[in-house]
Amino acid sequence: MKIIPVAFVLCVALSACSGSDSVMVIDTDPTENSGDNNNPDVNQGNENTETPDMGDNGATPQNSATYRLTFNATWSLETHPLRWPDNPHFSGLVGAVHNEQVEFWTSGQPATDGVEQMAESGGKDMLLGEVDAAIANGYANLAVSGGGITNSPDTVSVEFEVTRDYPQLTLVSMVAPSPDWFVGVHNLPLVQDGEFVSSLTVDLAVYDAGTDSGTRYTSPDIDTVVRDPISLLTSFPDDSP
Repeated sequence: MKIIPVAFVLCVALSACSGSDSVMVIDTDPTENSGDNNNPDVNQGNENTETPDMGDNGATPQNSATYRLTFNATWSLETHPLRWPDNPHFSGLVGAVHNEQVEFWTSGQPATDGVEQMAESGGKDMLLGEVDAAIANGYANLAVSGGGITNSPDTVSVEFEVTRDYPQLTLVSMVAPSPDWFVGVHNLPLVQDGEFVSSLTVDLAVYDAGTDSGTRYTSPDIDTVVRDPISLLTSFPDDSP
């Protein structure tokens, strides 16, 4: 079996949402959120106050940053001419900002119902429900939901906020048409060595969710009764890439 290389690039622009001319680069200048009068942690009036912890340079550590993530799909007839499907596209981006206590998907483990729905139909509802459950348990901070790509190659962007308490990103999108193939990242850390990552580019692999046994882009539904673990998509060199 052969792992087929793909050229999908996920770019995260960590900035004050000003964007970048290049969708291939994650440029970021994190925006400091120092609090406001609605923040119960901010002391007001003549009450006793404590000096906040200061960073090495004497500045108050940044608590959050706003990111713009750009998904750049380069999948095209030129890159993958073999059995090129009609209507090549990617479903809407869906995922979460969360901490290390939750894992929505990972290679080698069975897909959740939410990942199955996303990978087979592009639906978001069940995965967003799993994110809501994680938020209720204190494992996630917010759901991320964005547009898809209606005709690959193309790009799409989504914005979200990351905090120190919830520094990880999980985000996925269905490769379509396909039985149950998808691209994405899971538990991607956006705070490293105590600092918000300023820029990041990730080459995305294609995964098989293990929930449908079809082998081609347009295979009929062949439900996998006992789900296989999520795995890197593989194929014979002369079969669908």
